[in-house]
Amino acid sequence: MERLVLGWPPDGPTLRLDYRRFSYAGKFVMSNTGKAVVRDEGVAADGEYDDAVVAAVAFNADRTDPGTLWLRYVTVRHDRRGEGLGPQLCAFVVDRAADRGYDRVRIAVNNPFAYEALYRAGFGFTGETTGLAELVLERPADEPAARPSGEYQEGLDRFRKRELSDEERSFLQRKVDEPAPPTE
Repeated sequence: MERLVLGWPPDGPTLRLDYRRFSYAGKFVMSNTGKAVVRDEGVAADGEYDDAVVAAVAFNADRTDPGTLWLRYVTVRHDRRGEGLGPQLCAFVVDRAADRGYDRVRIAVNNPFAYEALYRAGFGFTGETTGLAELVLERPADEPAARPSGEYQEGLDRFRKRELSDEERSFLQRKVDEPAPPTE
């Protein structure tokens, strides 16, 4: 597998992902965000979709803070979830963001699985939420965030107060009193 940045904002490339295999597939067609992907080498595209892509992230600079890069959408092909591709790709983008002069990277997440995955990529909960009730995580571009265990649990507690699927409820129950996962 290869990881690569396809382009940076605002001149980002478009990417055609199969909507039946990826969440947020339509968000990657827009050209106002940068894109990075994980590709299976040796897989040919069929012309309509880039079938070699197994994970993708879209990102853009913060409108008010030029030192901050936002990861906007992270998606992993449904049959490849659980392999750590999402957090690995996010960490890859963070490294490239540091090379481009960004000081920090932020992301807003809407579910406990994404929250956990981004912790594995060195992000930490800021205590903030967006207007869409997404939890905001961030990390310095050049090192993992300081991540006190209490802040990790605070974020999980916010998810526990929501209407959850059985899978999310079970996941959160297993995480009670657990420390933040290590950065991979």
